This record gives sequence, structure tokens and C-alpha cells, in this order.
Amino acid sequence: MSRLFGTDGVRGVANEELTPQLAMQLGEAGAYVLSRSSGKKPVIMVGCDTRLSGDMLANALMAGACAVGADTVYLGVLPTPAVAYLAKAHHADAGVVISASHNPMEFNGIKFFDGNGFKLPDEVEDEIEAVIRSGMKDVPFPTGDGIGRVSYRTDLVEEYIAHSIEMVGPDLTGLKLVADCAEGASFHTSIEAMKRLGADIIPIHVAPDGTNINKDCGSTHMEELQRRVVEEKADMGLAFDGDADRFLAVDENGVLVDGDQIMSIVGNQMKGTGALKDDTIVVTVMSNLGMHLMAQREGIHMEQTKVGDRYVLERMKEIGANLGGEQSGHIIFLDENTTGDGLLSALHLLQVLVETGKPLSELSQIMQVLPQALVNARVANDRKERFMEYPEIAAACRAVEEKFAGKGRVLIRPSGTEPLVRVMIEGENQEQIDREAKELAELITKVMGD
Repeated sequence: MSRLFGTDGVRGVANEELTPQLAMQLGEAGAYVLSRSSGKKPVIMVGCDTRLSGDMLANALMAGACAVGADTVYLGVLPTPAVAYLAKAHHADAGVVISASHNPMEFNGIKFFDGNGFKLPDEVEDEIEAVIRSGMKDVPFPTGDGIGRVSYRTDLVEEYIAHSIEMVGPDLTGLKLVADCAEGASFHTSIEAMKRLGADIIPIHVAPDGTNINKDCGSTHMEELQRRVVEEKADMGLAFDGDADRFLAVDENGVLVDGDQIMSIVGNQMKGTGALKDDTIVVTVMSNLGMHLMAQREGIHMEQTKVGDRYVLERMKEIGANLGGEQSGHIIFLDENTTGDGLLSALHLLQVLVETGKPLSELSQIMQVLPQALVNARVANDRKERFMEYPEIAAACRAVEEKFAGKGRVLIRPSGTEPLVRVMIEGENQEQIDREAKELAELITKVMGD
């Protein structure tokens, strides 16, 4: 039986895989596991993105939490990082976000934060899952005044906006910005924050109707934003995903600036002011080789983790780092929030523009983005972790790396959710790495089979 929790909570097609019944069970088991040692009536804060299924799942989850005696606070539509921040700021026992992030609208998800605003470790998620699979064995269901209440605090969105501005509040007067909010959770928060800081802001995709979240917009569909930045002669474009925990940028020429580049720009600025703890940035194995070369040149230490912002955060906490993230735009500023935060990331990047007076196209030259090729090899699920046990595959990987002579790399990793081995090659020549990645993927499929 597959694990209920994935790398970012429980996800699936709403009303098919992620049903109201499952949401209620997650509310029951989650509230029980996360609060049973507190010795007081637990409080769970719940927010969601703009999907049509959000209300259905949020209400089912809150019913489950109330059934085991927890009080719930419904925050309404809010970015994921806002829920994490508010759960910690208001001393809740947990925060829950109903969102499937950048996925299409028919999907939804449920992810938990503990009372300190951090995503749950695997072992706690496993405990919640075990309670559900046991049929709620030993979980008490109170009656009378022991049942939980639901309260509504949609006004708390203002606290999150104020907190973001207080943490990083550059004067944006004179800057013209185009912001794509993906018809998602940041349609109010990001636009309002930029306006309060003085920006001339042109908002796009800020009319969510429950069905249009992420549809040809946001950080996974950058083409319209790139075009609009050039047409409007804007200084920068900002792209958020559906739940606003990731952020990508577009320079004044319409060129994409990804998470690796954003961390390079901001990380170097922080290093220069002494704000980058231990001169360290935590990244995943998928970060571009160009970022590693930048770090070597600038005297920045790069810590690597496996793919997933939760693993970046775990490593940051272990070593005391305050900046980390992924190429996809999940960037964590741990001094200011406990999870990836698109608004904070945007404000940090804008702060560098303001302080240096340089355009984003010039700032992004701090790192050269080396070409990448990514090809999937289909293999059986029970064998996908063992690819390096095959001598032919190991030898082929070594041969490719030798060809690059230190100016490229080969990264092979199993998919976390599919029967695939992902082959990623970086180098200076796109045609060459495309060819090498295709040949290596074909070899893996041939040797390992499906």
C-alpha cells in the first residue's frame, strides 16, 4: 500500500482521490496527533488557495478536527506561507493549507504545519497515517462541550502583509512592476504589499473564479508575463504559483530569472552585508552547475540536499543557515518565515534592485545558467532506486562525466512518485547534452527494463 503523504502533503484529484471523507479523517487524525501532548484544547488554523474544491475540503477537515475536540480557525484564501506564519504568531497547535500548489485546478492537497510553522517530519506524517489506517483506534471523540468550535478570521491576512513589509520593506517608489498572481492565493497579498511600498504595479491574473488557478499563468507559464514586461517597459516581472510559496522573476528585457539566480543575487548581497549566516546557501542536487561555479568564485559555501523544499529546510535548521531553496522558486528566508515565501522572495530581490540601482538583467549576470537536459527513463518501481548497481549504467555515467572534464555533470535520481529514473545532464553545449541524456536514458531503460 502506497504512502498517503507525498513530498508536500496529501494530494490528488479532489472528490476522486482526495475526498471529503479523507479530508475529515486527516482533520481527526492530524488534530489528535499534533495536540495530544499539549494538555489543553487544541487550536488548528486552516487556509486554502482559490480552487473550487477548497471550501469543500476545508469544511470537511475542520469538521474532523472539531470532532476530536479541537477548535479551528478558518483564515479563508491565503498563501501557504501566510498560514505557516499565522499559526506560529498566534500560538496555534497546527496550521493546515488546502492547496495543490502549481497543479491544475481539479487537483487539491492538504499539508500540515506544526505550531512553530514548520512542515511535519516524515515520522509525524506516518503517525497521522497510521491513526487513519487503524480506523481511529484509541482516538477519543468527546460529546457536549468537549466538541470543538469553528471561528472565522479572514481579517488576519492583514497581519501577514504587515509582517512581510516589516521584515523586508524596500521603498519601491519609481519602480514599474508587472505581477502575475496565477489566479491564486496571492491575488490580494502580493499586490497590496507592493502598492503600500510605492510601486507602480500592473497586476495580471488576479481574478480567481475557482477554476482558473494556474491556467496558462503564474510561475509555471511565464510567457505572458515575459511579453507584458517588455510591452509595459517595466523594471521587473514577478510570477507566483497557486499558493504563493514560490516566486520567479522576469528582467526588464523579458528574460526569465529562476530560483538559482535569485538566490545568487540575494545571497551575495546578504554576504556583503554580513547577513548570510556562515556564508552558506542550502540548495538541492538539481541546482544549476552555474550556481556552484558562482559560489566558488564568490566565497559562498553550498550545502546540497535531495529534491524537495522540506529537505532544504531540514538541512537549514541542522546547520543554522538562513537562506536556501530550489531552482523552481521555493526560497526560504528562515530569519523571517519557516517555509518558502513568494512575497518575501520578491521583496528581497526588489531590495537588491533598489540598493544597487542596477537593472535585474545586470544583477542576474552574477551566475551563468548552464544548459540542462532532463530525460526520463521508464523502469519498474521496485528497481528504480538500484540503477547504480548495474555496471553498464555506472560505466556510462563515468564516461559522460569524463567527456565534460569538469565543465558539466551527470545527475541520475529516481522519481519520488512515478516508475521513472530521471537523467539530468548539464554542460556548455545544449545539443551535446541533449544527445548524451537521451542515450543514457535509453541505456537505463534497456538494462533495467520496465
